[in-house]
Amino acid sequence: MGKGADAARVPVSRPRRGNVVHSGAWWVWALGLGVGASRTTNPLLLGLLVAAAGYVVATHRSSAPWARSYTAFAKLALAVLVVRLVFAVVLGSPIPGTHVLVTLPEVPLPYWAQGIRLGGRVTAESLVFALYDGLRLATLLICVGAANALANPARLLKSLPGALYEIGVAVVVALTFAPNLIADVQRLRAARRLRGRPDRGVRGLLQVGLPVLEGALERSVALAAAMDARGYGRTAAVPVAVRRTTAALTLGGLLGVCAGTYGLLTAEGGTYGLPVLGAGVVAALAGLRLGGRRSPRTRYRPDPWNARAWLVAGSGAAVAALLALAAARDPAALHPGVVPLTAPALPLWPAAAVLLALLPALVVPKESS
Repeated sequence: MGKGADAARVPVSRPRRGNVVHSGAWWVWALGLGVGASRTTNPLLLGLLVAAAGYVVATHRSSAPWARSYTAFAKLALAVLVVRLVFAVVLGSPIPGTHVLVTLPEVPLPYWAQGIRLGGRVTAESLVFALYDGLRLATLLICVGAANALANPARLLKSLPGALYEIGVAVVVALTFAPNLIADVQRLRAARRLRGRPDRGVRGLLQVGLPVLEGALERSVALAAAMDARGYGRTAAVPVAVRRTTAALTLGGLLGVCAGTYGLLTAEGGTYGLPVLGAGVVAALAGLRLGGRRSPRTRYRPDPWNARAWLVAGSGAAVAALLALAAARDPAALHPGVVPLTAPALPLWPAAAVLLALLPALVVPKESS
């Protein structure tokens, strides 16, 4: 009896706080891979990026429900690739080609639709160009899916600065209540089936919806009372000049981040993308720092940005920087030609740069994600 009780009190092993990687580091890593994917259409490099992201996700994602989103993003990426190829076949492509694969019946269009055609010749060059373009977009989606599968959304929202405290609380409440609503619907439908009552159709929806809304209202009232008891919504006195400066810095910084990100993701804006992005990040951080004075708060057991987080984020940033440098120095290697058709070659040092994306698999313990 004593031995059994002692065995029952054996603590379950949990990941140490020092091994937990900051959720923001996973997002920086994934966005770095996405920026790198946007600088090339070489299918071999894109395949390496997908393989690296998939390996890190397969070895480090947890069993939480939000960690299962990677499969959905992979299916979405495959669907985008198929749709891009279908559009190239049906709507044609501006890429000239001499290798005709099939000739579809062409639908005549009015004069105001010049430049668009339905049907006609389908060339190998146009299909290969659409394949490269679709692979790049699919890789971007897979990188975003890797971030969603590896980064804990609750921990990420907990790390928001004080200026975004209200937004973070609203998102956390939404993320908490949505699964509860789904669980309530499933529980009530199962109960109605056991009682022999209909759970489908308009009648079943109405009779299930009322208890679900009632339960959601009760949880909302209880949450509001708990938040009020803990002092939520109380703000500190801040001068008007500080509030206006905060709004200007935050808005200008976010606009700079959007413009800089667009420049990094497009080949035409590569020259101005990085400086504008850096200026926007600095301005936004300054605005958020000033805005945090309005709602001072503390965090219980905050996630540290430790050496592992720097290595994870740095590996993604290194991939983005090295592929951007390779695209500027040797664009032919990162953008294989389709007219005339040539087999893509694997450039050695850009491929080695992509392999840096596997660094999180080596430095992050599997149980920490």
